[in-house]
Amino acid sequence: MDPGQLIETNLPPIPAPIWFVQLFKVLGFTLHAVPMNLWYAGILIALVLYVRGGEHGQTFGRRLMTQMPIILAYGINLGIVPLLFVQVAYAQPFYSATILMAWHWLMIIALLIPAYYGVYLYSFGLRSDGPGLTAFRRAAGWVAAVLLVVIGWLFVNGMSLMVNPHAWPELWKRADFYGATLGTGSNIADATLWPRWLLMLGLAIGTTAVWLLFDAAWFASAESDQYRSWSLTLSWKLYTASMVWFAVAGTLYVITGWQSFKQMFGFPTVLLTLLTALAPGLPWLLLFRQVRAGQFPSRGVAALIALAQLGVLGVNAISRQVLQNIELKPHFDVLARQTATQYGPLAMFLIAFLLGAGVMTWMIWQIVRPGQPAAES
Repeated sequence: MDPGQLIETNLPPIPAPIWFVQLFKVLGFTLHAVPMNLWYAGILIALVLYVRGGEHGQTFGRRLMTQMPIILAYGINLGIVPLLFVQVAYAQPFYSATILMAWHWLMIIALLIPAYYGVYLYSFGLRSDGPGLTAFRRAAGWVAAVLLVVIGWLFVNGMSLMVNPHAWPELWKRADFYGATLGTGSNIADATLWPRWLLMLGLAIGTTAVWLLFDAAWFASAESDQYRSWSLTLSWKLYTASMVWFAVAGTLYVITGWQSFKQMFGFPTVLLTLLTALAPGLPWLLLFRQVRAGQFPSRGVAALIALAQLGVLGVNAISRQVLQNIELKPHFDVLARQTATQYGPLAMFLIAFLLGAGVMTWMIWQIVRPGQPAAES
């Protein structure tokens, strides 16, 4: 069977210009990636440091986990934007893939709810019980961390299956019930799945490292100078580990997906590929400069390092988008689709997006504005 037969070809025009769709898909994913990274790798790191990191590790574990309910809320809401635009322009391959693995995809909601409760139980326990967390609350935190990592794997599974139409006929035949799929498929046989998941985990460790420093500079005014010095050193060490992880996982990803990646090494996309590979070097160099100077960074420098990491995530999102188009093109050329711009819904989206961004920015400013007790953040 031609995998293209499983993609609807009689398509209505896209209700927005394709550049607009892809711009907000990438922008939305980049903004979503920041809090997503913090729960993806940050919770595990915080839990380990709370138990094994000594006094300062316990301080960071407490700080991140008391912030985590807000981080989760931000991440889930920001994730709506890229998911919306996936369904606007990529609905046909997206729904084909997620129907084939329907039970796994629905499991995301089933796992997210207890993960959310687990984070709240652990976080509120830190506020009410202090260091003497009950065993139940400790277990809730660890369960939440594991569930959120599994959710990340399920998302990568679904998104990688979306761009792997060649696997669809076999998955459909394997779970076929009188022509209807049972929704038990998975992209686990795809050689690119695990490197792609590990690549995202490497990026998440780097974001957590930068957040450790950013939090110490902006929100931790009540903490000691010794804590700040410790946070700078650990931030650099964690980011170094994340860079090595990123390099190894990225290399495996390229090797296992070479049939698609070879187009990323042609001109001019090779420039984007090189930028993506080298981008983590900038935050690392900025961190190393501060470590070498033995000086904790000012708020401005910490913000610069955070912006550099946001750039790393943004460049990776752009590369992922370009590669996604390359992988889908043999069966679904999104760039060739017709458009019929609907200006009313487009204007409503932009207004809602700007208002939402404004409210979220205002909420953050209430925490960091002068005179606010940073220890309560």
